[in-house]
Amino acid sequence: MNSPSKHFSLISKIFYSGALATTAALSLLTPSFTQPAEANLENSPKVVLDEAWQIVNREYVDGSFNNTDWQAIRTNLLEKNYTSQEQAYKALRQALDELNDPYTRFLSPEQFKTLTNQTAGEMSGVGMQLKQEELTNAIAVVDVVENSPAMKAGLLPGDKIKEINGKSTDGLSVAGAAKLIRGEVGTEVVLRIIRSRNKEFDVTLTRARIQLQAVRYDIKQEGKQRIGYIRLEEFSANAGKQMEKAIEDLKVQNPDGYVLDLRGNPGGLLRISIDIARMWMDKGAIVSTVNRNGDTEELRANRSALTNKPTVVLVDGNSASASEILAGALQDNGRATVMGDRTFGKALVQSVHSLSDGSGLAVTIAHYYTPKGTDISKKGVTPDVVINLSYSQRQRLYRQPQAIATTSDPYYAKAVSYLQSQLLLRRLIFGGN
Repeated sequence: MNSPSKHFSLISKIFYSGALATTAALSLLTPSFTQPAEANLENSPKVVLDEAWQIVNREYVDGSFNNTDWQAIRTNLLEKNYTSQEQAYKALRQALDELNDPYTRFLSPEQFKTLTNQTAGEMSGVGMQLKQEELTNAIAVVDVVENSPAMKAGLLPGDKIKEINGKSTDGLSVAGAAKLIRGEVGTEVVLRIIRSRNKEFDVTLTRARIQLQAVRYDIKQEGKQRIGYIRLEEFSANAGKQMEKAIEDLKVQNPDGYVLDLRGNPGGLLRISIDIARMWMDKGAIVSTVNRNGDTEELRANRSALTNKPTVVLVDGNSASASEILAGALQDNGRATVMGDRTFGKALVQSVHSLSDGSGLAVTIAHYYTPKGTDISKKGVTPDVVINLSYSQRQRLYRQPQAIATTSDPYYAKAVSYLQSQLLLRRLIFGGN
């Protein structure tokens, strides 16, 4: 496929946004644009409008721009007078709405910064996930990030936060508490913790840059079989290396098969989805992309698979974008059995650009297809084995995260049962090899 930008190749720029969240590889060059005759854009909110318009004009996947007069939209944008940046942002969002594409969107500086952190697989802070307890409204710790200041200080899931820098958390929402806890790297925050009825203590945490764990894994003894369980939460910049380490660590423990859990994974970086597919596939096509000029690029395995053991991939309706690429590639090549629910159904490719004022723009630049040429847009990947749970069963499972990947998890239990039957069949055919 021809690259849509002279600065970056397609694979280094694009990302897949999913049902719940997005991650991206970012173009950090301010795009060049022609100075319009209609207005002097220097030091004007209009400069960001024209930057964004030029990017869409150059790269958007639909050359008809959803059958709109894209030139007239530019004129309209630049003829108006804006008294603030926010007013210009609103006008840009309204212009992008004409494309009728939820994935082509403007990102405020704050949203763009968040996206940048997601892409890097890092966050700045103390490394805690919080929730508000239903009965008491107390702010409680749900999870602690590995190697974070919170973990190093000994904080535990279930700890309640009574005060933040001396301010009571009574009446605070989770968002309000998180805002008080956040801050610049290297600065301190003091939390008053309640661990039990009679145990309160203060802990001082120094905010830091934290690498997020996108991959979690374990070896599980299920009857006579050893199952390597790997959960991939998103395709961030660090996910490839983390997946490689997970497979290599599990291989030492000699698993009979693997369960690769992509449930709830909203997607991420294209190059990471390709890298990870190559860890499971030795040969075959992974995905193909088509841009607005009809140029096609096919990405393939390169004989670098780390394992050939039987594998089940778990998916659900929130498995999107890069998750669907990986699941579709393994399914179409007969490398794994896909189980669960029909996936989200997003088959569009975005690039993300920084704009000159620190804001950003995500723009759809291509369409992708599975190795067999299937267009999963709005249809998703259909599992080989569909697992039908009632609404109450789903709610119960997701309210009890500790049940995930146990016998109380119907998806995991079904995957283990399937692997066991396949391993038994293999022994019968090959005599235990």
